Amino acid sequence: MVGPYSVADEETTVGHADRNQESGAGAATRSIAAKQIAAVPRKSAARNVFINCPFDSDYQPLFYAAVFTVIDCGFEPRCALEIDDGSEVRIDKIFRIISECRLGIHDLSRTQLDKKQKLPRFNMPLELGIFLGAKRFGDVSQTRKSCLILDVKPYRNQVFVSDIAGQDIRAHGGDVPSLIRAIRDWLASASKRKTLPGGARIAARFRDFESALPDLCDRLGLAQSEMTFGDYLGIAATWLDERSD
Repeated sequence: MVGPYSVADEETTVGHADRNQESGAGAATRSIAAKQIAAVPRKSAARNVFINCPFDSDYQPLFYAAVFTVIDCGFEPRCALEIDDGSEVRIDKIFRIISECRLGIHDLSRTQLDKKQKLPRFNMPLELGIFLGAKRFGDVSQTRKSCLILDVKPYRNQVFVSDIAGQDIRAHGGDVPSLIRAIRDWLASASKRKTLPGGARIAARFRDFESALPDLCDRLGLAQSEMTFGDYLGIAATWLDERSD
């Protein structure tokens, strides 16, 4: 398995406030942070959280809320969007990222048929299966994996993926604050950390950040519609650092 991690990684507890502080820096410095943060080496799999969810425009507010919550709780969001490398086969990239993450968030809410092809998207159940397989059949470091499984409504999974009927699945109802609260509470439980901000506080900060985002992008000379995962990750992390308690 690629990228095993040590027990020492389990004890690493680095919050967003531990990132390089950019207080007082200008737009140029923030631009560098936004463009380079995705390239920072991920040394601790204990902090890495694999996010497996839809990437379409309808789900985007929930995706951004999930990424923001993970950062605000002091963890590192990881997903298939983080590297645009045409030389790496997509499934190999997913294998590698999953192997580098102890924690995983899997949202199975996108089950409807595609409007054009009239077929459902199976990427999310597939990636959940890879994550659970790594936990079941991987080495000792992989068996420490923990995941949060989400859906839009309770018990729907018993119809379309009944093999995981015994799993504890959280329903968010398509509601951003509910999603934030579910992720925050699970991270607190899975990491055993006692100092994470509450779900309501994270949701309030996320609303403030979303209001500030158009201006932040404008200062970076970046159209919000062109924002990549790396851009969003860097901008959100920097904004949180500048407001850390």
